Amino acid sequence: MLQGKTVVVTGAASGIGAATAALAAEHGARVISVDVNTPQRSVGRFVRADLSDKASIDRLVAELPPGLDGLANIAGLPPTRAAASVLTVNLVGLKYLTTQLVPKLSDGASIVNLASLAGLEWAQSLDAIRASESLDFDGVEAFCSRFGIEGARSYFFSKEALIAWTMQHRWTWRARGIRMNAVSPGPVDTPILPDFIQTLGARAEEDMRTMDRPGTPDDIAPVVAFLLSNGSRWIRGTNVPVDGGMHSNILCQIHGL
Repeated sequence: MLQGKTVVVTGAASGIGAATAALAAEHGARVISVDVNTPQRSVGRFVRADLSDKASIDRLVAELPPGLDGLANIAGLPPTRAAASVLTVNLVGLKYLTTQLVPKLSDGASIVNLASLAGLEWAQSLDAIRASESLDFDGVEAFCSRFGIEGARSYFFSKEALIAWTMQHRWTWRARGIRMNAVSPGPVDTPILPDFIQTLGARAEEDMRTMDRPGTPDDIAPVVAFLLSNGSRWIRGTNVPVDGGMHSNILCQIHGL
């Protein structure tokens, strides 16, 4: 499915990122694994980078070769971390890395952003989302203060804005055949699942009761791999829920179905 392609996977040291890197390699890709932490077992070439640090991202971009066929933006922080840190890594750093790497992407390349079911209500945050379009590393603290983004809200907003950004760039690089899509998991059994349960409390417990089980990284990685492959070449600006039916369940509740 990915034979002969070179793909960059961020957050590759654990969880969904590690599963995606391993699956991409299994399907024939040359994988460049990126993380701030050293993986126990690296897939392909490992490059350390900190997405909260602009200079670190610049060094990463300079080190990566041209001719990249895919970028899977999977690195992220959980809602238990400081709000400014969450926004910096999950949104500002992700967007900066992506735009800086576009010149190194091959024609026909694919960008896949890991969003979340937490971003479902993005349409309710349009003012803040529009304001975040010009957000840079130095302005995150002021932005959080301006829009009252604190606690778990930082994670929710980062995913709302990421989904909107993905849709906005449905055709940005169409002349080169470069497409961007997102994947939105529900609760997934990764090292940061306890952070979500701790932060969201009763809401998370209700979601877990509704679902048959939490997802696993192996439930999510195949969807990311498909979106990186040529089989998804006419899917653009789409957010794919991979959540055991939770997205549909919420929509049915909202609309009384």
